[in-house]
Amino acid sequence: MTLTNILALLFGVLIIAGIAWFFWGPRKSGVRAATSSSGYQEAMVLVKGGYTPDVIVVQHNKPVRLHFRREETAACSEMVVFDAFGKSAKLPTGETVDVEFVPQQPGEYEFSCQMGMFRGKLIVE
Repeated sequence: MTLTNILALLFGVLIIAGIAWFFWGPRKSGVRAATSSSGYQEAMVLVKGGYTPDVIVVQHNKPVRLHFRREETAACSEMVVFDAFGKSAKLPTGETVDVEFVPQQPGEYEFSCQMGMFRGKLIVE
Protein backbone atom coordinates (compact mmCIF):
# COMPACT_ATOMS: atom_id res chain seq x y z
CA MET A 1 0.00 0.00 0.00
CA THR A 2 1.26 3.42 -0.89
CA LEU A 3 1.13 6.47 1.33
CA THR A 4 -1.66 7.91 -0.83
CA ASN A 5 -3.78 4.78 -0.35
CA ILE A 6 -3.26 4.85 3.41
CA LEU A 7 -4.22 8.52 3.63
CA ALA A 8 -7.32 7.97 1.48
CA LEU A 9 -8.35 5.03 3.68
CA LEU A 10 -7.88 7.05 6.88
CA PHE A 11 -9.83 9.97 5.41
CA GLY A 12 -12.70 7.64 4.45
CA VAL A 13 -12.82 6.11 7.93
CA LEU A 14 -12.90 9.58 9.52
CA ILE A 15 -15.79 10.66 7.24
CA ILE A 16 -17.78 7.51 8.10
CA ALA A 17 -17.15 8.02 11.83
CA GLY A 18 -18.27 11.66 11.57
CA ILE A 19 -21.49 10.71 9.83
CA ALA A 20 -22.22 7.99 12.40
CA TRP A 21 -21.58 10.44 15.27
CA PHE A 22 -23.91 13.03 13.71
CA PHE A 23 -26.83 10.62 13.27
CA TRP A 24 -26.40 8.24 16.22
CA GLY A 25 -24.21 10.13 18.70
CA PRO A 26 -25.38 11.35 22.11
CA ARG A 27 -28.13 13.98 22.20
CA LYS A 28 -28.16 17.22 24.13
CA SER A 29 -29.92 17.31 27.50
CA GLY A 30 -32.88 19.17 26.01
CA VAL A 31 -35.00 22.28 26.35
CA ARG A 32 -37.66 22.38 29.05
CA ALA A 33 -41.08 23.40 27.72
CA ALA A 34 -42.45 26.55 29.35
CA THR A 35 -45.85 26.42 31.07
CA SER A 36 -48.25 28.99 29.66
CA SER A 37 -51.09 30.74 31.48
CA SER A 38 -53.50 28.31 29.77
CA GLY A 39 -51.77 25.39 31.50
CA TYR A 40 -50.08 23.98 28.41
CA GLN A 41 -46.39 23.09 28.34
CA GLU A 42 -45.27 24.87 25.19
CA ALA A 43 -42.18 24.98 22.99
CA MET A 44 -41.42 26.39 19.55
CA VAL A 45 -39.64 23.99 17.17
CA LEU A 46 -37.94 25.32 14.04
CA VAL A 47 -37.89 22.86 11.14
CA LYS A 48 -34.89 23.67 8.96
CA GLY A 49 -32.44 20.88 8.15
CA GLY A 50 -33.73 19.11 11.27
CA TYR A 51 -35.59 20.08 14.43
CA THR A 52 -34.35 22.90 16.67
CA PRO A 53 -34.55 22.10 19.52
CA ASP A 54 -34.47 18.38 18.88
CA VAL A 55 -34.85 17.36 22.55
CA ILE A 56 -37.79 18.74 24.57
CA VAL A 57 -38.46 18.00 28.24
CA VAL A 58 -42.04 18.00 29.62
CA GLN A 59 -43.94 16.65 32.63
CA HIS A 60 -46.39 13.78 32.37
CA ASN A 61 -50.17 14.19 32.83
CA LYS A 62 -49.98 17.84 31.75
CA PRO A 63 -51.05 19.01 28.28
CA VAL A 64 -48.31 19.73 25.74
CA ARG A 65 -48.54 22.12 22.80
CA LEU A 66 -45.59 22.14 20.41
CA HIS A 67 -45.44 24.87 17.79
CA PHE A 68 -43.69 23.66 14.62
CA ARG A 69 -42.50 26.30 12.13
CA ARG A 70 -41.14 24.95 8.86
CA GLU A 71 -38.62 27.24 7.15
CA GLU A 72 -37.64 25.05 4.20
CA THR A 73 -39.13 23.23 1.24
CA ALA A 74 -37.47 19.80 1.52
CA ALA A 75 -40.00 16.99 1.02
CA CYS A 76 -38.83 15.19 4.15
CA SER A 77 -39.90 18.04 6.42
CA GLU A 78 -43.51 18.17 5.17
CA MET A 79 -44.83 16.26 8.17
CA VAL A 80 -44.03 15.54 11.81
CA VAL A 81 -45.07 12.22 13.38
CA PHE A 82 -45.46 11.30 17.06
CA ASP A 83 -46.06 7.52 16.80
CA ALA A 84 -46.30 6.95 20.56
CA PHE A 85 -49.13 9.48 20.88
CA GLY A 86 -50.91 8.73 17.61
CA LYS A 87 -50.35 12.30 16.41
CA SER A 88 -49.06 13.73 13.17
CA ALA A 89 -49.32 17.08 11.40
CA LYS A 90 -48.61 18.49 7.96
CA LEU A 91 -46.20 21.41 8.10
CA PRO A 92 -46.74 23.98 5.33
CA THR A 93 -43.67 26.11 4.59
CA GLY A 94 -43.66 29.42 6.47
CA GLU A 95 -46.57 28.55 8.77
CA THR A 96 -46.71 27.58 12.43
CA VAL A 97 -48.63 24.39 13.18
CA ASP A 98 -49.53 23.27 16.71
CA VAL A 99 -49.42 19.65 17.85
CA GLU A 100 -51.26 18.99 21.14
CA PHE A 101 -51.37 15.89 23.34
CA VAL A 102 -51.15 14.77 26.98
CA PRO A 103 -48.29 12.35 27.75
CA GLN A 104 -49.54 9.86 30.33
CA GLN A 105 -46.35 7.92 31.13
CA PRO A 106 -42.81 9.13 31.85
CA GLY A 107 -40.24 8.03 29.32
CA GLU A 108 -38.44 9.03 26.15
CA TYR A 109 -40.50 9.28 22.96
CA GLU A 110 -39.16 9.93 19.49
CA PHE A 111 -40.76 12.17 16.89
CA SER A 112 -39.69 12.35 13.27
CA CYS A 113 -40.54 13.33 9.74
CA GLN A 114 -42.55 10.81 7.73
CA MET A 115 -39.32 9.40 6.24
CA GLY A 116 -37.49 9.13 9.58
CA MET A 117 -34.61 11.35 8.46
CA PHE A 118 -35.37 14.28 10.79
CA ARG A 119 -35.56 13.04 14.37
CA GLY A 120 -36.26 14.52 17.76
CA LYS A 121 -36.95 13.30 21.25
CA LEU A 122 -39.58 14.19 23.83
CA ILE A 123 -38.45 13.42 27.38
CA VAL A 124 -41.46 13.01 29.69
CA GLU A 125 -40.63 13.24 33.40
